[in-house]
Amino acid sequence: MFTKHGKPAERCHHPHSHRGCKKKKPAPHTPWKYLMNCPLVRKCFGLQLRSIEEPAGGAGGGMPAPSCYDAECARTEAWLDENQEFVHDYFLRKATRQVVDAWLVSHATPPSAELASPSRAGSGSGATTPVRKISAHEFERGGLLKPLVTTVDGTPTFLGDQPPHATPSRPQRRSRHELRQLDEKELIFELVKDICNELEVRVLCHKILQNVSILLDADRGSLFLVQGERASPNPQNGRCLVSKLFDVCSKSTPEQMEQLEEIRIPWGSGIVGYVAESGEPVNIPDAYKDERFNHDIDQQTGYKTRSLLCMPIKDINGEVIGVAQVINKQSDGPFTAYDEKVFSSYLQFCGIGLRNAQLYERSQLEVKRNQVLLDLARMVFEEQSTIEHMVLRILTHTQSLIRCQRVQVLLVHEASKGSFSRVFDLEAGDDTDLGTPRTSPYESRFPINIGITGYVATTGETVNIPDAYLDPRFDPSVDEGTGFKHNTILCMAIKNSEGRIIGVIQLINKFDELLFTKNDENFVEAFAIFCGMGIHNTHMYEKAITAMAKQSVTLDVLSYHASASLDDAQRLRTLRIPSSAHFSLHELAFDDIEMTDDDTLRACLRMFLDLDFVERFHIDYSVLCRWLLSVKKNYRNVTYHNWRHAFNVAQMMFAILTTQWWKIFGELECLALIIGCLCHDLDHRGTNNSFQIKASSPLAQLYSTSTMEHHHFDQCLMILNSPGNQILLNLSSDDYEKVVKVLEDAILSTDLAVYFSKRKAFIELVSTERQVTPNWGECEDRRGLLRAMLMTACDLAAITKPWPVERRVAALVAGEFFRQGDLERQNLNLTPIDIMNRDKEDELPAMQVKFIDTICLPIYEAFAVLSPALQPMLDRVKSNRGHWIDLANNDSGEKFDYGLDKEPERNDKSSISSQNVDDTENTYEGDSSGAVSLSSETNSKYENLENPVVGLLCNNVLTLRDPNKFCPLNDY
Repeated sequence: MFTKHGKPAERCHHPHSHRGCKKKKPAPHTPWKYLMNCPLVRKCFGLQLRSIEEPAGGAGGGMPAPSCYDAECARTEAWLDENQEFVHDYFLRKATRQVVDAWLVSHATPPSAELASPSRAGSGSGATTPVRKISAHEFERGGLLKPLVTTVDGTPTFLGDQPPHATPSRPQRRSRHELRQLDEKELIFELVKDICNELEVRVLCHKILQNVSILLDADRGSLFLVQGERASPNPQNGRCLVSKLFDVCSKSTPEQMEQLEEIRIPWGSGIVGYVAESGEPVNIPDAYKDERFNHDIDQQTGYKTRSLLCMPIKDINGEVIGVAQVINKQSDGPFTAYDEKVFSSYLQFCGIGLRNAQLYERSQLEVKRNQVLLDLARMVFEEQSTIEHMVLRILTHTQSLIRCQRVQVLLVHEASKGSFSRVFDLEAGDDTDLGTPRTSPYESRFPINIGITGYVATTGETVNIPDAYLDPRFDPSVDEGTGFKHNTILCMAIKNSEGRIIGVIQLINKFDELLFTKNDENFVEAFAIFCGMGIHNTHMYEKAITAMAKQSVTLDVLSYHASASLDDAQRLRTLRIPSSAHFSLHELAFDDIEMTDDDTLRACLRMFLDLDFVERFHIDYSVLCRWLLSVKKNYRNVTYHNWRHAFNVAQMMFAILTTQWWKIFGELECLALIIGCLCHDLDHRGTNNSFQIKASSPLAQLYSTSTMEHHHFDQCLMILNSPGNQILLNLSSDDYEKVVKVLEDAILSTDLAVYFSKRKAFIELVSTERQVTPNWGECEDRRGLLRAMLMTACDLAAITKPWPVERRVAALVAGEFFRQGDLERQNLNLTPIDIMNRDKEDELPAMQVKFIDTICLPIYEAFAVLSPALQPMLDRVKSNRGHWIDLANNDSGEKFDYGLDKEPERNDKSSISSQNVDDTENTYEGDSSGAVSLSSETNSKYENLENPVVGLLCNNVLTLRDPNKFCPLNDY
């Protein structure tokens, strides 16, 4: 082995080292490996795990630290002491992260026993009877803490930074005799070193008193700390001097001093108060000759005070934070000017140490306070079922935290700020009076002090009264004959998240005859934030529960009135249903002008029968009749978007599906499409989505997009779920979910905004495929896109009808649009767009041409490409376009009558109960027995079901056919 300079190094074989350690070299450049192989150096740098020359697990691994210093280690340590720069440089360049962490851990501050003690299991405050972790009074000794109402990004924050560690392990203090052997400079240095790392205020103050007694050769001493606010408007929060270390002698211990009662001296009172107020020292050779001296203390203790030296303790800013006092020079003489100088010099260091200790203690109390408040917040928010339960939690935890005789929570009446709707109260000892814990608080047992609580409820100001009988707002008569006396009162407003006062919390008579302090105010103010949110949320929850109950009742009533009567359904059920050919349901040029409303209902039944929905999905025929009547009943009597429009859309869907398109979708999707067509404009108000948004209608507030379409779907589900109208009752759960999903997509697709968003992809797909191939049915995305476009094609199908039908329907649409334009002009003070502007009636043909070109032609051209059977639709669109162009180019100046002021002449005679059908070809006897009607037992069970999902779960054992095996249609 060679040294750093290449010279051979001598070795010695240390009994604790496998490699030995090098002998000490006087040169400043001591070899690196020599140092690292020395056990002492290895111990100092925390590198005892392995030798520097061998990897982990080598011969040098696991070497134990030396149990004592031998001569070689002593020489090494001496050399390190003489070469501090080398040690510093070596540590910076060679020490690993583990070494640094080990050094920090070894020099860290161990937490005090009180703060480090683990919390007991089950001590959370969430219980009805809380476990008091700390009393609010304990925070007084840490000084005034800032209110926890500051915000970060507008949100209240209650967590501070990580608190610092506690004081390090204390080295052994020198004895009084050893200290007296030191000279003055060494003595002061030793005493300063004794207090510099102490962070516990009580222990630090005790050390200061004992050390100044040694410095000044005094018999005993006392130390007073400043508490309270400098310029508080309330006397109880004013500055004072507090001490629990009074007459400390050389033999006293901090534990003994802890048993003494706290002494409070008013600011400026007596010798100590004068020193604190003036900031000047006081040296009294004979205490009994000074009028400021209080002789009563000597009489109580039996101790005679002769000389006295009192000195202020100031922090780095020169502010007085305490007063130290020493009594009776042991030489029986007075304290000298030199004693004052030494005393003042030492207290300068004490002021810095005391301020640091106070900051540390305050940080620890801040951590405790945060824990308490977070625990209270958890308690408030973990259950918000009823206002009584919430207020009981607030009362019990407030009483436990602040420790007062009575707590009241008064809820402000919404109509009047100065009055209260409910008053809850809790008195100390209420929990012990009953064998079982209460689930709700007492109400209105005690007077509410309306002069005080009303003032707080009106102004929102905090009221802290040290003596209730001296406050003019307090009514003394409330105590007469009760045996209770109001002394101190703390009253504060409870606000919700919007800052509105929703209640008042009142605390009465703090325990031990203490006054409510500023810290109490800050605690209650911080807790009141949680209480306000908790009470507000509970109110909202109760209102939501009430609203849900009202909604349930309302829906039940609406469902009853929205449903068709059983008598009407029974009459429709008994009618014969003509064939599809009789109604021309397969014709793409279908016209309903000659049909009565009853005919439309029977035609719908024929569509369900021909598509085999009744038998395939076990639909009760009576239920189907009632459902159709209910759907018709829920269409409003508007000009165009009424039952007739829904029926025509469903007929067009039926005509298209029966051209073999049903093979692509399957039975379930075909069922959803037919239902969707019949229900796609339920409860239409004759106004579009744009109008709902402009008018800020409740529907627009419910749905931000596809406003009316979402409403139509909701109405559809309401009818499907209404008792007596559940045509999907016998579907399995999976089939029911699929039908509802397809139904929702189908109805929402009738929104032209949705159509425009999907049309480009559909046209691109059509241009690629150019026909509906079997793989369209296998791809859900393609089927969904095809269903959406098909719904639009059926919804706009009036444009594909012969010209007389198209002209008549265009007049109906224009009439409804003009009515909406009139509403916008009259109610919203808006100028309607051209298509809804009655003043632009002459431009209707040109607008129709634009409508055909931008919306209609692209979709029908695409469908004509996909299916030649749909080519007639495109042909009639183009033909109608030519008619509109001719009208637009009419240069005669004669105004053409579009019939906007006339309703179409339809055969609307109702004859459900009396009409006889002559056409008996391919008819259906509704009241005949067979697969269509369920048994009377099943019908009875069905009538009692309120939730269709229950029915689905109960009846999902039905055997379902293969959807690919679609039943053949009737012959036409």
